[in-house]
Amino acid sequence: MTLQEFYDRIGGDYKATISRLPSEALIKKFVLKYPGDPSFSQLKDALAAQDWELAFRASHTLKGVAQNLGMNRLYKTAATLCGPKPLEDASLWPPVVAAHEEVLAAIREL
Repeated sequence: MTLQEFYDRIGGDYKATISRLPSEALIKKFVLKYPGDPSFSQLKDALAAQDWELAFRASHTLKGVAQNLGMNRLYKTAATLCGPKPLEDASLWPPVVAAHEEVLAAIREL
């Protein structure tokens, strides 16, 4: 899978990402590091513990990582956790999980 195909598959924005980061090699390097980013697991644990402050910080970090890497679908779903609905709204979590899993599956094919 090419990097362009990766971005198409995950609902990302390849053109905007390549305009921010100077090369495909650098983008791919950071995309391949995404599975090791702790923000998703921190968010999952914080939501399970109902630690809303930590959940907000983790969702904000996840949102930023996704935005910087042009992972738009993940960015948009993570952004919903940052407001205006409270994090206690359980309907906000499944789209984030789905977008995260979609990104991980596509990364495995890069």
